[in-house]
Amino acid sequence: MRIIGGERGGRKIQPPAKMPNTRPTTDIAKGGLFNIIENNLDIPSLKTLDIFGGTGSISYELASRGATDMTIVEKDPSMAEFITKTAQLLDIPTLKVIRMDVFKYLQQCTEKFDFIFADPPYAMDAMYKLPGIIFEQQLLNPEGWLVIEHTRQNDFRDYSYYRSERSYGGTTFSIFINREELKR
Repeated sequence: MRIIGGERGGRKIQPPAKMPNTRPTTDIAKGGLFNIIENNLDIPSLKTLDIFGGTGSISYELASRGATDMTIVEKDPSMAEFITKTAQLLDIPTLKVIRMDVFKYLQQCTEKFDFIFADPPYAMDAMYKLPGIIFEQQLLNPEGWLVIEHTRQNDFRDYSYYRSERSYGGTTFSIFINREELKR
């Protein structure tokens, strides 16, 4: 696993050997996603939330490209500890790690974000609840983005605020934007 762009680009990160519930986003998929993000959003100004944080790869990439207000929610204690230690190694003091169930966190969260990234386990049925919960709880600022990583078998095209999707190999990103004309 490595950071692919920004000031920390090229830095390698050695994830734990045993990660039974974690699947890091591939470099190809991450590169494609960040090409979209950099062409549409001002990363240094974003307040970000990374749910189902896993290894923390997406937040490290955001930090490398200038983001300074980042939160990761990860339920697994060993992965949350890995994220915390890796953020220290990479000198990312502004990364806040919350060890908690994502759905509990979303229900009690009172903050608003500009960018939310969700990488739930691909087999999680509750994945389909994420857009509804995030928009009902009003967790995105106007024009804020929600990106959900999933497989091609998952389909979010009929959801409110859905904007587009991009696929890279077996990975698909569905993009939602908090924009009134996308509300259904």
